[in-house]
Amino acid sequence: MFENTTKFPTTRLRRLRTPAIRRMVKATTLSVDDLIAPLFIDENLGAPQPISSMPGVRRETPASVVYEAKILADLGVPAVVLFGIPKEKDETGTHAYGDDDVVQNATRDIKAELGDDMVVITDLCLCEYTTHGHCGMVDYETEEVLNDPTLPILGKTAVSHARAGADIVAPSGMMDGMVAAIRSALDESDFSNTPIMSYAAKYSSSFYGPFRDAAESGYSFGDRSTYQMDPANSDEALREVEQDILEGADIVMVKPALPYLDIIYRVKHEFKMPTAAYNVSGEYSMVRGAVDKGWLDEKAIMESLISIKRAGADMILTYFAKDVATKLKK
Repeated sequence: MFENTTKFPTTRLRRLRTPAIRRMVKATTLSVDDLIAPLFIDENLGAPQPISSMPGVRRETPASVVYEAKILADLGVPAVVLFGIPKEKDETGTHAYGDDDVVQNATRDIKAELGDDMVVITDLCLCEYTTHGHCGMVDYETEEVLNDPTLPILGKTAVSHARAGADIVAPSGMMDGMVAAIRSALDESDFSNTPIMSYAAKYSSSFYGPFRDAAESGYSFGDRSTYQMDPANSDEALREVEQDILEGADIVMVKPALPYLDIIYRVKHEFKMPTAAYNVSGEYSMVRGAVDKGWLDEKAIMESLISIKRAGADMILTYFAKDVATKLKK
């Protein structure tokens, strides 16, 4: 029988855990450069409006969004992603792609104020602009969300965003072929240098609830499970991501983040592509609410974001961006 003759083990991992040495051996760091801040712009508002289900987050006005973007830029946050709430909605999302519509105007105003100091990413989805709240055209008789008729509208929307000055367009509707349609539309309109950040593996998740409140994008019938992914599926995510890469995606995204850390890891290690993760509204409200109630220490915010970075994300879309950037700057 093996007999341990040493009094203590020769390796003690605690040796590297003193406060000063911990900093030296830290394997994963979170930087302000990793953060992307989502912003909601509501054409119907005269003053910013708090979102009850997302403490600390608000809907901005077309004027206040520029000021908010400037605060983020001063904190060092490199990018924002814009979501628009139009004055009028219709069945086909007409106000998603007009040159004088909410996201297009906000993009122009932010770029005019901040230029290259702020990367403007625009969300390409129709759910905020349609009366039915789905991410594409619908057949009301069958209540089917129609994939192929939606693609030209996404292309048209992408071009209008690029024309307004968007640095990156981000299709989130999970329509098959959406990246190819958008890439083709951008190239044909002389925007071949505009990158696409695709919501490549977007799950049909229960964690989107507060966002639907914030963006007024709840659906009037059915759900989105016919075009967003089943939370039980893992290999399918790799197929979705691979398809978007083949169609021309420059950055791929996994959404949500915390319940899908395994997917982030697999996507990053399989494809070695710039990989984004969306720390979605439900994740934010869950952690923020627990911190505000005193049920969790505030350090849980940073810990949750570091876990996303550790899983492989190169960039994190998070409603914590402003708070975390402030903390990191201090």
